[in-house]
Amino acid sequence: MFETITDNDERGQVGIGTLIVFIAMVLVAAIAAGVLINTAGSLQSQASDTGTETQQAVANQIEVIHATGEVNQTEADPNYGNITDLNIIVKKSAGSDVIDLTSMTVQYTSSDVSQALLYDDGFNTTGIAGTEAEGDSLTDTDDRVRIEIDLTDANPQFENDAVLEEGDSATLSLVDQSGAKFTYGVTAPATFGDKSVVEV
Repeated sequence: MFETITDNDERGQVGIGTLIVFIAMVLVAAIAAGVLINTAGSLQSQASDTGTETQQAVANQIEVIHATGEVNQTEADPNYGNITDLNIIVKKSAGSDVIDLTSMTVQYTSSDVSQALLYDDGFNTTGIAGTEAEGDSLTDTDDRVRIEIDLTDANPQFENDAVLEEGDSATLSLVDQSGAKFTYGVTAPATFGDKSVVEV
């Protein structure tokens, strides 16, 4: 029933062949396992980073409480009767981490202008209602900071005036250091009358 190998040389060759095949299979399995472990580790790290960034982007939110525009009252100025400055009061939403306003960008978009504004070179901040004077961060939900945007060409980020006339509108997108984005629309009243400050 079974073939009997009587030659000792033949018996040894069969054993060595089997051993070589077995070692080769072990080596291939070890290499494959190493690749899988490295890949799994890399994916886990990437997934963890992505999850953290996504959580921050969802949780870290800047809320606009109030927005006003300053109407130019200087008759000799070419921008007389237009909104030349925007003042936006913001706070951080509940559950947000500390929001660094120096790393924030403000995307200003109107019918004529689309420009990204940077801290201290496109917009400035002032702490109000007991918040530190510089107002360069939102650490507590009680903090209130006024973001001030000069819409004239005196602002180094604007090549031309971006002032708002009566009835004009614009969109502000506030993007913090984590990538969280809050969009707020401002609309100038149909008439300013003799007001120097109007709600937008």
